[in-house]
Amino acid sequence: FPVVSSSGFREVMRKVAPYLYPYHRLIHGTKGLDVTLPDGYTADDTNLPLTRSHIKTMSEVILEETAVVKVGCLAGPNLAREIADKHPAATVVASRFDSVIAEGQRLLRNDLFQVYGNKDLIGIELTGVLKNIIAIAAGALSGLGFGENAKALLISRGMVEMIHLGKALGGNTEAFIGLAGIGDLVATCSSSLSRNFTVGYRLAQGETLPQISASMQEVAEGVNTVRIMKNFAQYNGFRAPITEKLYQVLFEDLTVEEALQYLMKIPLNVDIDFL
Repeated sequence: FPVVSSSGFREVMRKVAPYLYPYHRLIHGTKGLDVTLPDGYTADDTNLPLTRSHIKTMSEVILEETAVVKVGCLAGPNLAREIADKHPAATVVASRFDSVIAEGQRLLRNDLFQVYGNKDLIGIELTGVLKNIIAIAAGALSGLGFGENAKALLISRGMVEMIHLGKALGGNTEAFIGLAGIGDLVATCSSSLSRNFTVGYRLAQGETLPQISASMQEVAEGVNTVRIMKNFAQYNGFRAPITEKLYQVLFEDLTVEEALQYLMKIPLNVDIDFL
């Protein structure tokens, strides 16, 4: 069960690769992306020409760096502190292999922790990755003092944006409407225990990203995901307005209030456009 920040995941897999064989099973719990930058570009460039080939999920990193074949992931509303405090919860083990799902269920399931299975590994990985973007936005709304109507609007429109981004990266819509998708999204958009929610909240309170990052002991994966997905959407010619505005708040000089004003003026007429 490797649970390493996405920025260090590939290096860790390289280090443990000599000890891993095809008969091993790995189920990771990292909700982030690995990016190989195009030649001549740096992570700070604002117009990265990112295609799907530049972006890897953690299961794809495992397959590239080790001899392991049977790979899976954990995803769902799994706020670590609540699980440690033995609150009822559930997760999803996703893998193309039934044996990996069964092993994950055997090891993790107990009277307070339910474990579901799903065969769409890429889709389930992407749900956990992309909801971090929306969680930052939810924290920002909370930091501005807005209530449940605003949160419901963000969660529903955020899910639409997640589905469009996820399908562009190879996931299926069904992955986003289950526990790992809408379940995780609701949990992380409603809890101050979420690192990504906390980033958004503090941004709305007037802090800058460098100030927030310097004082956080834990990694907020959503910050890097915003950077990646903004460039991916921009280069491939489709709109991701929540992601685009969050990028400007995080890395440029747009305020949270200005981002909200822009998003509320988008002339959308169709509620569900992904089925």
